[in-house]
Amino acid sequence: MPDKLYTHDHEWLQIGEDGLATIGITDHAQNALGDIVFVELPEPGRSIAKGDGCAVVESVKAASDIYAPLSGTVAENNPAIVEEPALINKDPESSGWFFKLRLDDPTAIGGLMSKADYDKFVETL
Repeated sequence: MPDKLYTHDHEWLQIGEDGLATIGITDHAQNALGDIVFVELPEPGRSIAKGDGCAVVESVKAASDIYAPLSGTVAENNPAIVEEPALINKDPESSGWFFKLRLDDPTAIGGLMSKADYDKFVETL
């Protein structure tokens, strides 16, 4: 499976063999949020632009927007995290994924960070 890529907004993205980009929040983000109690996800078929607020996550501390790391059309969302938001805290970079996006321009991933670069970025926060 290809490596994950990361954003400065603490989202991760992974391109699957089907060409869809699976998107979620990083372990750092879920840790900063604390216990997650509610998630609102974009509906399949919704077109979103890079940087758009497209999902909401609420914790006992605060509510935060989740931003689209790239432009595309939502292919699917993860109903498991709507039913059990704590999955995001337990497994943010696997079963706690948010949605899958059919990218408008798959070559746009060049602007995202590798895991090593993201880890260095987090150290500066």
